Amino acid sequence: MTERFLVVAATAAEAAHVPADLPLVITGLGKTAAAATTARALASYDDLAGLTVLNVGTAGALRPGLAGLFEPGTVLNHDISADLVRALGYDPQEYLEVGESDVVLATGDVFVTEPAVRDALAERAHLVDMEGYAVASAARAAGVPERLVKHVSDAADESALDWTSMVEASALALGQWLRDNV
Repeated sequence: MTERFLVVAATAAEAAHVPADLPLVITGLGKTAAAATTARALASYDDLAGLTVLNVGTAGALRPGLAGLFEPGTVLNHDISADLVRALGYDPQEYLEVGESDVVLATGDVFVTEPAVRDALAERAHLVDMEGYAVASAARAAGVPERLVKHVSDAADESALDWTSMVEASALALGQWLRDNV
């Protein structure tokens, strides 16, 4: 069976250099848009056999010295009240294993620019984004393997407010990764 890919990105800016021969879905920002759009895209396939969802995009570095491309091994839904949900007797499944690396990506609907928020997240993760967990969850629900590839665009501080001027460098790196690896 031939491996096939569905590339999923939050914004057209992040996907600007995705090779034209790869199927691409733009979800919009945040977990809800990412989950719904990914699920809808997967439901449109007649046959999911051999399909892998590749979520590409930018991420903020939660720790000093992190730069470049990362393929996280774990993704964390960071803005769910996991302990409270567990206390109610339910498994919040806040961590999903998505690869083999030790890199943890925290996903939430918070656009992280505050040092206090960044530092608290850095205790549990290396990188932060707004869609990775949702894309992985939707792929998993459809029985499709997922991979996440993130490029550090900022330091998850006030520099993130200038994301629009930094996204092109990330898009170039992500496009090159896809050309080299898919």
